[in-house]
Amino acid sequence: MSEEMKNQEATQDELDQFVSLKKGDTVKGTIVKLEDNQAYVSIGYKYDGVIPIRELSSLHVDSASEAVEVGQEVEAKVLSIDDEKEKLVLSKRAIDSENAWEQLQKHFEDQDVFEVVVGDVVKGGLVADVGVRGFIPASMVERHFVEDFSDYKGRTLRVKVKEIDRENNKVILSQKDVLEQEFEANKAQVMAGLQEGQVIEGTVQRLTQFGAFVDVGGVDGLVHVSELAWTHVDKPSDVLSEGDKVNVKVLKVDPEKGKISLSMKAVQPGPWETAGDKFNTSDIVTGVVKRLVDFGAFVEIAPGVEGLVHISQISHKHIGTPHEVLKEGQEVQVKILDMNPAEQRVSLSIKETEEAPAQPQKSERPARNNAPREEINNPNVSLNNQGMSTTLGELFGDKLSKFK
Repeated sequence: MSEEMKNQEATQDELDQFVSLKKGDTVKGTIVKLEDNQAYVSIGYKYDGVIPIRELSSLHVDSASEAVEVGQEVEAKVLSIDDEKEKLVLSKRAIDSENAWEQLQKHFEDQDVFEVVVGDVVKGGLVADVGVRGFIPASMVERHFVEDFSDYKGRTLRVKVKEIDRENNKVILSQKDVLEQEFEANKAQVMAGLQEGQVIEGTVQRLTQFGAFVDVGGVDGLVHVSELAWTHVDKPSDVLSEGDKVNVKVLKVDPEKGKISLSMKAVQPGPWETAGDKFNTSDIVTGVVKRLVDFGAFVEIAPGVEGLVHISQISHKHIGTPHEVLKEGQEVQVKILDMNPAEQRVSLSIKETEEAPAQPQKSERPARNNAPREEINNPNVSLNNQGMSTTLGELFGDKLSKFK
């Protein structure tokens, strides 16, 4: 066959192909030119096809360049063809949508993770082009609350299909489910590696009224407000800020409840540990009355170090209750009578810091005779020895004489 005949056959084949192209056909081509509101596609036809901007993506785009780029291979559906006007209109969105539903249904059934690019930030969440419009509600973007999503456009997120409804063209995606699953897996691994009594470094994540949540390897543990310091803490924010690096001791790990209890004060020297070096027996120090009880008063002589002033050591004068001379919050001088840091016990005295009051002088008058006075005017009663003897003799004299 001559070269000319081959060329004629090839030309005829091309013409047959051109003629067979009709509305509804699926074609493949390459993006050759971009304009703001459309993209030109070479599909091997006698003229290029055009994809209007609304047919480029399932999402709204302001420019064709946001959806495709020159040189990109695309698959499109023929929407209309007019050879006389050399007008071939294609839709990339239609083919993407047809292919997407089957794939999204499989993602939903398998609950596997796949990536999407955030196409736009809308009221209530984010949208992504997944062949159809995929919506990520604000509550399903992160594990934590996000106030402003303005910088999320263009980000790549890892999501799962949360809900799918082809009839209503509805696809709900969730990144939070992916993050929660990974968090729980990591949490179980971290908790398995923690041991009670272990001291580790963590980062303060959140502060609440009742304590601080500290990240210890991707998992948050709670430092209760009572475990923040040896001294009393009203609010965690008084001693900590979010982002602080702190050393904590593991108090308890509860894998079933997923809870970790931590302590900051347990890794700090306790007040009683330093009290032995700071105080000595017989020292006189300033303290604050913390509590009053029937048998005495508890006085704090250093943060976290309280000692008892027994009621007998409060005052030189006798008192019925400590409330008679002391009140809570009062500053007092105390003397250390006994110090025992090992047992966390210290005995104190207030009265030994004060001078004893002077004793009243004794009278030099002769001792008073407390014997009852003799009633001279009563002839029947005599209380002196002599009188008593006489009276007895008188009473018994006659009877005694009989025994002589």
